[in-house]
Amino acid sequence: MDESKLEAILNSAVAAIITIDTSGIIQTVNPATERLFGYRAEELLGQNVRNLMPSPYHEAHDAYLANYVKTGTKKIIGIGREVKGKRKDGTVFPVDLAVSEFVADGVRYFAGIISDLSERKRLEEAFLESERKLATAQRLDAVGQLTGGIAHDFNNLLTVITGNLELLEARLGDPSLRELLKEAQEAADLGAQLTDRLLTFARRRHLEIEVLHLNEVVLKTTSLLRRTLGEQISLSTILEPELWRTKSDPGQIESAIVNLALNARDAMPKGGKLTVETSNVTIEHEGMVRLQHPELRPGDYVQICVSDTGTGMSAEVQQRAFEPFFTTKSRGHGTGLGLSMIHGFARQSGGDVSIHSEEGHGTTVKLYLPRLEGSDPIMEVKTVKDGPARPAGQRILVVEDDERVRNLTVRRLSELGYEVLQAADGVAAMRMLEDGLRVDLVFTDVIMPGGISGFDVVRRAIELDPNTKALMTSGYTEDIAIDQEHAVGSPIRLLRKPYRQTELKQTIREALRS
Repeated sequence: MDESKLEAILNSAVAAIITIDTSGIIQTVNPATERLFGYRAEELLGQNVRNLMPSPYHEAHDAYLANYVKTGTKKIIGIGREVKGKRKDGTVFPVDLAVSEFVADGVRYFAGIISDLSERKRLEEAFLESERKLATAQRLDAVGQLTGGIAHDFNNLLTVITGNLELLEARLGDPSLRELLKEAQEAADLGAQLTDRLLTFARRRHLEIEVLHLNEVVLKTTSLLRRTLGEQISLSTILEPELWRTKSDPGQIESAIVNLALNARDAMPKGGKLTVETSNVTIEHEGMVRLQHPELRPGDYVQICVSDTGTGMSAEVQQRAFEPFFTTKSRGHGTGLGLSMIHGFARQSGGDVSIHSEEGHGTTVKLYLPRLEGSDPIMEVKTVKDGPARPAGQRILVVEDDERVRNLTVRRLSELGYEVLQAADGVAAMRMLEDGLRVDLVFTDVIMPGGISGFDVVRRAIELDPNTKALMTSGYTEDIAIDQEHAVGSPIRLLRKPYRQTELKQTIREALRS
């Protein structure tokens, strides 16, 4: 091969190629070396190659080269390994270095082929991070399933407790006994709040969905926070002026911002800066954001970013931050449900949440919510002021597999004056309806044993008599997710457990009037 062809090959090579003599002095470099290290060729020729190395390679290079020339002991020559390079501007970066030895005109030389590993390292780290996040998400999903099931059963128990307390209250005349009953009812209400938080984490809580201009929610929440955080915390907002709309639960968003702000305040006992920022983000099939959030579907998202200058979190704390009841606060100063609720709400909304933190350098939490699209036909009944008594003689079929809840519901409705029939499961209810039973309202739990759900019962009741009204109840509302096979042609009314007698009375009346 003639010299011109050899030079063309060296000039076109993607990798940096450097030749040095036995003293480490650079003899030749190709254009890729100039691009990689930021030097011009004339700045490198005649200089020691160790200038392209950071510590400890810089200090050890000459001794290593002299030792090889003297003894022939190889540590890298003919083997290659991953080391660090140093650019003209001082930045250090990972490189793959392969060194070979050759003789030209009786003189001994070494050639180094250097490839930049920065991008590969970045992708490897992002991939490892995505694997870690995926493993965390799978663990949280498993915990969420367990938590949701426990909360569902607990809501059934609370329904029985609160319902019987209400029925008992009307029969008590002794003020001291009524005071004891009131305290028991307040404790049951606190239990209901706890299960509500657990269901939010488990993504089994019904969301009060609205079309939102997120900037308005952020401004409303931060204006209240300024008085709560105190003068030592500097609160600022950075809002995207052309922010996309989203469809979510404003109460949950407000709760998320407040929780994050209070966590930030606790992490800045001597004061600091808190920033709440909104922006538009597009998740593509590839790219860093996609690698960091493998659970997110590609598409457009609205992002809320809450950053503080506090004490930060260790890597171990970050990995457990979304677990329910995990907290680093002292006893009595936190339930450990704040971040887990945000995680559950974000995932149930079709989004995600991430934490980036370094000890001593603050924390940043990013909440992603999908850009607005579609609509939800499901609605949850809101309690309104009590109205006139319902018409007499109306018949209700109660379908509930939990015997205690069923007995209580029958008693409650009977006291309201309705004619009440009951079925222990969907199979029994279906049989009663198909045998000719006609009712004004089917009041049914959603998930029941026997393979027939509340949806199935409602659909069959309406097929047999289109005038039949329906009301569904559940300990958690994942059951009421939009599902075409369960569609009954109209919005589905839902009464969440546990509920009070006033809620039951109002909701039954509204369902019968609908």
